[in-house]
Amino acid sequence: MAMAVVGQRVERASSRHVMAFHNPSSSPSVTNNQHVGLLAIPVSGSIISPVTYASETPDRPIGYGAFGVVWAVTDPRDGKRVALKKMSNVFQNVVSAIRVYRELRMLCHFRHENVLSAQDILQPGPMDFLHEIFVVTELMQSDLHKIIVSPQPLTSDHVKVFLYQILRGLKYLHSARVLHRDIKPGNLLVNSNCCLKICDFGLARIMEPDESIAMTQEVVTQYYRAPEILMGAVHYSSAVDIWSVGCIFAELLSRRILFQASAPVQQLDRITEVLGTPSFEDMPTACQGARDYIRSRPHKPAALNQFYTLSEQATHEAVHLLCRMLVLNPNKRITAADALTHPYLDEGRLRFHSCMCTCCTPGTGGRNFCGDLEPNCTLPFDYSFEKSLTNVSRVKEKLYKFIIDHQHRSTNKLPLCLNPHGAALAKIQSARVASGTELPPSPHQWT
Repeated sequence: MAMAVVGQRVERASSRHVMAFHNPSSSPSVTNNQHVGLLAIPVSGSIISPVTYASETPDRPIGYGAFGVVWAVTDPRDGKRVALKKMSNVFQNVVSAIRVYRELRMLCHFRHENVLSAQDILQPGPMDFLHEIFVVTELMQSDLHKIIVSPQPLTSDHVKVFLYQILRGLKYLHSARVLHRDIKPGNLLVNSNCCLKICDFGLARIMEPDESIAMTQEVVTQYYRAPEILMGAVHYSSAVDIWSVGCIFAELLSRRILFQASAPVQQLDRITEVLGTPSFEDMPTACQGARDYIRSRPHKPAALNQFYTLSEQATHEAVHLLCRMLVLNPNKRITAADALTHPYLDEGRLRFHSCMCTCCTPGTGGRNFCGDLEPNCTLPFDYSFEKSLTNVSRVKEKLYKFIIDHQHRSTNKLPLCLNPHGAALAKIQSARVASGTELPPSPHQWT
């Protein structure tokens, strides 16, 4: 969704250097052109006269997803570049409205270095005319997908520090009782110093302890979808996110998608070719149709030795951790917290906390490491607000009040709104989300 930050690896003259990507061609060039920003500061119900400022980079779109459009814009309060996410068609139906409300509350709830959070919400107009929500977040320079497909070499150090941050952020989310349900390289934002943040909570939901309650199967981009979802599970756990991370880990090592197929059934076939035919014990949540399909196929032994051929970086420790993530039985899959204790990630942890994190600080005698290097969320995400959301009008009323209350709590910030004089206003208002043909296929429905 953002510009690729690739090219020469930069090493700093210190005992523990920061790994970085740099692309000279993507460096901003100073221009004398004047630019009217997309954002403005409302005052007493009106808008300040449009401020014209010299802009090195104009406001521009950087991503179109299933649930929103993201632009890189300039915050008029401090001149910093930020990301502006437009959530469109919020109130088409009650399901869509609740999803947006939930995502907005999550973005405001999360506070973690490796998880994207909301910095601001644009001031809404009258509630009767509320159709779109605009959220301001930190602007990241690239995403892991762009890095993987680029010609930039990925060293073992890069892989370890990326994987460490993914699991560190995921541990935080799972401790907040949140399932992401769409972990993929494109949803892992990366800066030029290799700092990473998990983003896009459009499919996220709270963990459901009651196994009798059905959960949607239309989650997770197909290549990163766990086998229990492919096999029609109506209930699943945080293990689905770990499976996705395992697929990404292999992709970082090999620079190619691990399990790639054109349809969900073929996706399952690709998985069993490597991990072997699952026993019934390893399919605790599979539907009967999936069990019958597995039984009808020739038995395949596991071929885990294939993981050693991913790249020269596929060491014994790397493959051992990968095999703990890519387990067919979700109940036997490693957790994010346990994965972080694996020896393969020791170097990634040291590198991140030696020169990349903000939780540890420099001191006169060296680095002052914080007491908890991989913190949990101090307050689990509360989803009780959803119980009263029975119709679109009710959701709109609650969502509108949440935005107003959020702005009242942000007493140290001036509010923001769209600038009617902004050069790009018409473009962002007409920008659409990805169409159905641009989205990943829906999961196969077993019969």
